[in-house]
This record gives sequence, structure tokens and C-alpha cells, in this order.
Amino acid sequence: MKEFILKGISFVFHPLIMPLLGILFYFSKTPRYIPEPVRNAKIFSIVILTIILPILLFFLLKTINKVNSIYLKSTKERLIPLFINCVITLLILIRVLPPEEIIELYYFFVGILLSTLTCFILAVFKIKASIHMIAASGFFMFAVAISMHYHININGTIALMMVILGAIATSRLHLKAHTSQELIVGIITGLVPQSILLHYWL
Repeated sequence: MKEFILKGISFVFHPLIMPLLGILFYFSKTPRYIPEPVRNAKIFSIVILTIILPILLFFLLKTINKVNSIYLKSTKERLIPLFINCVITLLILIRVLPPEEIIELYYFFVGILLSTLTCFILAVFKIKASIHMIAASGFFMFAVAISMHYHININGTIALMMVILGAIATSRLHLKAHTSQELIVGIITGLVPQSILLHYWL
């Protein structure tokens, strides 16, 4: 039962959904007026590009034996998916979230791009970082920054997110998907780019 719950945590908080969570969090907290059709168009585009398209590409890569599972357990099988994710994120920055429209989300995805590039470079050197922790910690830093930017009290949300981060880390350790060092590298890789970019929009 415990293993089933931990697997469920890893699945529910899969890295693919974190960009969408960031967009939904931003739209739910920002005091800026953004027309509903614009919001819906952005959300729809992000769902297509960050969830549906990567899943389809994963099945393609699995069919041609380039990956074994969606968790990308080895550094070798991470290379192509991470490179593809960099391209998709770059496309989002150019076509979906240009800086002149929603600056906060633009830099959120710049942070995602930098974290993904860092993870890719680490994989080239056969260093494995937890992609789950990269995504979750990056989203956490963005949420904290949004609360500071708009002076919003989200203490309850921050506390919940810290519990979720702990749950994700526990599940990855229990399932022997990562070592504690790989989790720490993942947290740093997720937090640092988002923190550095605060200077440009906060």
C-alpha cells in the first residue's frame, strides 16, 4: 500500500505537469487583467506543448527503443527527451509567451529552459539529477516570487508545497529511483535558474 501511494505521488506530480501548474497558479493569483480568451489560449497551448506533445514523442522514442520508461532512469536515455524539451520550451518562449505579453511567465519558462539545459549537460557527463525535484522546486520558487511580486499572502500554499516537495523526495528515494545526492542536485538545478532570473522581473 505504501509503495502504491509513493508511486501515485511520483505520477501525480510528474514533471510534465509543472509548467501547467505554474501557468494556472499565475492566472489565479495575478491582479493584472488578462482577457479570458487570452488565458484559455495560453493554457491550451501549454497543455498541447508540454504534456500531450511530449507524451506522443515519448511513445515514438519508446517504439524505436531510444527510451525504456517515462521516468528516464539512465543518463543515456535522457539525452534525446531533454533536447526535445529544450526545443519545445524555446518554441513556447518565441510563439506562446513572448516577453512583451506576460513578463512573469516568460521568465518562468526561461528558468525552465535553463534548468532543462543544465540537466541535459549533466546527463552528457553521466550525472543524474532528479527531474521531479527540478520541476517541483522550480515551480516552488516561481510561486514564492509571485507572492513577493504582488504582495500576496500564500503561506498556506507554500507550506503545502513544501510538504509536497518532501513527499516527492521521499517517494523517489523509497522507489530507489534516485540517491539523496541526485535529489539535492535536482533541487539546486530547479531553484537556481528561477532565483537568478528574479532580478529581471521581480
